[in-house]
Amino acid sequence: MSVKVSNITKNYGKQLALDQVSVEIPTGEIVGLLGPNGAGKSTLMKIITCFLPPTSGTVLVNDFDINENPVEVRRLVGYLPENNPLYTEMYVKEYLKFTAGLHKLDNIPAKVSRMIELTGLGPEQHKLIGQLSKGYRQRVGIAQALIHDPSVLILDEPTSGLDPNQLLEIRSLIKEVGAKKTVLFSTHIMQEVEALCSRVIIINKGKVIANEATANLNNLVRDKSIYHVEFSAPVTKQELQKLGGLQTAKLTSGNLWEITSATEIDLRPILFDFAVKNKVTILSMQRDQQSVEQIFQWLTK
Repeated sequence: MSVKVSNITKNYGKQLALDQVSVEIPTGEIVGLLGPNGAGKSTLMKIITCFLPPTSGTVLVNDFDINENPVEVRRLVGYLPENNPLYTEMYVKEYLKFTAGLHKLDNIPAKVSRMIELTGLGPEQHKLIGQLSKGYRQRVGIAQALIHDPSVLILDEPTSGLDPNQLLEIRSLIKEVGAKKTVLFSTHIMQEVEALCSRVIIINKGKVIANEATANLNNLVRDKSIYHVEFSAPVTKQELQKLGGLQTAKLTSGNLWEITSATEIDLRPILFDFAVKNKVTILSMQRDQQSVEQIFQWLTK
């Protein structure tokens, strides 16, 4: 287990930022951390990376306790904070050498060259950081987080403010890195979660309200589903409305119906039984799946 968070609570004076949070993130997984602004995402990340002490509870990173072995934890973790603090008066290559020196790495020139290649900073490596675009600054931030070859990578809003092309490039980089490391990153871009994450953790008001494989998120939402069903012959609205679990039925064209369920019950078996009893064939059936964004809104509203 790469990261094990156990009963973490964090108070800022009278404000409760995290309330008994417990999650586990195994090796080699890319996990998205979602939540409204002020939910406690950044606070949790800062505790895992030893930037903030918890009020109570503990975190183990590769079996090292953040309270008892913070130096070892910092060696194992790469961290890109939300505001990506960089020395803008330094050159890209100079800054990465400086960062490598802080980690007391051997063969610093080779490691800097490797990071420049991995993050695509080659064309910009001799520029001042202050002259870089937002996308390239994010690349520099990721490069400094990776230069000591950590086993765990923590990224707080790594694609915030990027244009579509920059977003795709950073997303591709995270995916490449995530093939060999454990990655936890926070984001407000739901498409990013669907494209990158094997699992999603959703925090709201300091509590974990969902911790699921991305593919299973729909199981969390007990809400209506919409089915598009085409029959081989006409059927009546009155016949369909006799089915249990159906809320509305609307004929959209020909023999194609849009059917809304009233509960979380899967209507597909019911509709197949209906077709058999009425001696018609189902030519096509599609169930609309809710997006991660819709599920997020439902869970946090």
